[in-house]
Amino acid sequence: MNGAPPAIDVVDETFLAVPPGTVAAAFAEPAAWRRYWPDLLLEVYTDRGDEGLRWTVKGALTGTMEVWLEPKLDGTLLHYFLRATAAGPLNPRELRREFDKRARAAKAIALELKEILEDGREPGVPPAR
Repeated sequence: MNGAPPAIDVVDETFLAVPPGTVAAAFAEPAAWRRYWPDLLLEVYTDRGDEGLRWTVKGALTGTMEVWLEPKLDGTLLHYFLRATAAGPLNPRELRREFDKRARAAKAIALELKEILEDGREPGVPPAR
């Protein structure tokens, strides 16, 4: 990036009623990254273990992305950050569509993980043994 602010700046938060390590495992393998972000090439520049990952992003976008896993109450607050520019020039309408696409994708990933990892568990209710 050339010092200008990123054209696409997506921030999302979702609570999951599972420990941070459980969420971290969902992002641990590069195969998961390709499934979640098929048009992006990610390279880890900080592996924070149960606190998440930070990547450089190339491909359809260029910039950085982070999944930060914050222990909260009896689960994890999944923070997602994407700060990037498009590979090519976009007019304002195209830029808005790209932002919306990335924001919806971030929430879809979080809600999919919520459904799978929580397996029906409600916040405040101990996990089934």
